[in-house]
Amino acid sequence: MKKRIVLWGAASLALACVIAVGGVAYFRTYSPDRDRYPVRGIDVSHHQGRIDWRRVAADDVAFVVIKATEGGDHVDDAFAGNLREARAAGLAVGAYHFFTFCRPGADQARNFISVVPHDQPLLPPVVDIEFGGNCPRRPSPEQLNAELHAFLGPVEAAFGKPAIVYLTDEAEAAYAGQIAARPLWLRSLLMEPDRPDWIYWQYHNRGRVNGIEGDVDLNILQGGPEKLAALLASTP
Repeated sequence: MKKRIVLWGAASLALACVIAVGGVAYFRTYSPDRDRYPVRGIDVSHHQGRIDWRRVAADDVAFVVIKATEGGDHVDDAFAGNLREARAAGLAVGAYHFFTFCRPGADQARNFISVVPHDQPLLPPVVDIEFGGNCPRRPSPEQLNAELHAFLGPVEAAFGKPAIVYLTDEAEAAYAGQIAARPLWLRSLLMEPDRPDWIYWQYHNRGRVNGIEGDVDLNILQGGPEKLAALLASTP
């Protein structure tokens, strides 16, 4: 009996290891249907370190959204170099702002506008709404909406197109449908978003791309190359 128990325990452990390895492999290699979603992209910040953008562009990446600013005065120190080199490599480029809950939206708009160039083709500006790494106080939908409008008005006037709002799963549950109606960028890891009204879908937070050491967020665009070209156009 003891021998059977030992053998059963060993078999169960081996099965658990196989399942775990399979789960990791699935997580690492997951990719949405390329026939439905042919346009792939990434988002980056200084956390990705030095990037070889020509290798990135050769690895089935068509667009990148780069962190520019955070709050009322922080500037990502890799933004200017990433923007310049990604554009030189032939990628469609855009910029995003991490929206903090403890600074007025107007201050944050001034920060973003002062850092992101206005004289070159860009994807729509993105405002990132999430709880991780943010100020501990979570505003009500009404409070957030007021500050978000104070950010969006000047930013959209400066760049001549509607902004895109990025929402994590948690932020979507708290605020979607209650804040400024804008095109959405949804974070839904390994599962297609449960709503159809998105522009970008961030499907992976630990993807791998040639030219980047370590993990990077992976995204797709809803639409083909013509949609990407339209987003780059100077008018909506």
